[in-house]
Parts: sequence; structure tokens; C-alpha cells
Amino acid sequence: MADAPDIVPGGPEHSRQIAELYQMAAGGVADYMWSGMAESGETVLDVGQRRFARTGEDYSFENCTMATVDGAVVGMIHAYPMLEATDIDADFDPVLLPFAELEQVPSLYIAGIACYPDHRGQGIGNALLAAFAGRYVGHGLAQHSLIAFEENTGSVRLYERLGYETVSRRAVVPHELIQYSGDALLMVRTL
Repeated sequence: MADAPDIVPGGPEHSRQIAELYQMAAGGVADYMWSGMAESGETVLDVGQRRFARTGEDYSFENCTMATVDGAVVGMIHAYPMLEATDIDADFDPVLLPFAELEQVPSLYIAGIACYPDHRGQGIGNALLAAFAGRYVGHGLAQHSLIAFEENTGSVRLYERLGYETVSRRAVVPHELIQYSGDALLMVRTL
């Protein structure tokens, strides 16, 4: 990597880039969720930007760490303490159900990590993963968790090299917006 990234806290000014990068990381799940939240005239990316611009929410710029090179955002990680499981009832969305069933509570949940395509393979993901953990020291969470698509083999290999193990899996429910099939994997690293 020519230039090591600067690692900085996410700010409201990063909301659009966070939404773009989260959209890349989510394999279509963000598109699926955001399409149902769109207000008149909004694109799914507009919805993501609006959601990440909020404060006091799990899905907020406040829970994002950015990688920048020469001041330009090149990647991000979105993580927050997951202290309560999602309430699953009989009407729960079947496309989102596998992901809710895979939540590891309590844990420091990595909801998304991504780099823009021109910056992949340069160690930015490793730098983000290393940096975010320091941000949550003192929260008393002995596990980090994430959900990965088994078909995204590059990401799964990265997480395995960093000590994450697959502890559970659920079949992805097919939908035209979801980019992957097969299983979603709950990967956990115990500190």
C-alpha cells in the first residue's frame, strides 16, 4: 500500500460515503431494507444517508470509523455494542429473519466493513478492524461478532485469519435485491 490510511471517527459529513460503503458491505440487504423506508422521491442511497446522519442510534455515523487517504474517504467500519436481541414475532420479515436469528448478544457487532474498489487489497480492512476494537475497550464485551455471506469467500478468509470462527449459519432467503445465496454465517471472535 502506497499511503497508509488515516483512521478517523465518522462524522455527519461522512453520511453519504457511509451509506455507499454500507450498501457495498451488505450484499443487497441494505437495498432491501432501505427500499421499504424510502419517502417520496428518495433513492435507497438517500435513505441510507438519512439514517446514518442520525445521532443516538445504532445505525449512525457515531458508530462508524473511517479510513481516509489524503483526506478522501476510502473505507469504513460500522460497529456497535449489541446488547439486546431483535424481537422476533410471527410477522417478522422472512428475508431479514436469518440475520436476526444470527445475532450474538452481548457482543461488539460489526454491522459492515467496506472499502471502495480502487482501495481493496491494500490492508485498509485490517487497519479498520484493528482500530475499531480500541474504540470499544472498556465496554466489557468479550466477543466481537459479524455476519458474513459464505459465498463472499474473500471476506470469510479475512475474518478467519483474524481469529473469527463460524458458530452458526442460516440459509439466505432468495430475493431479487439480495446478491448472495447459500448461507449467512455468524462469525465470532472471543477476546
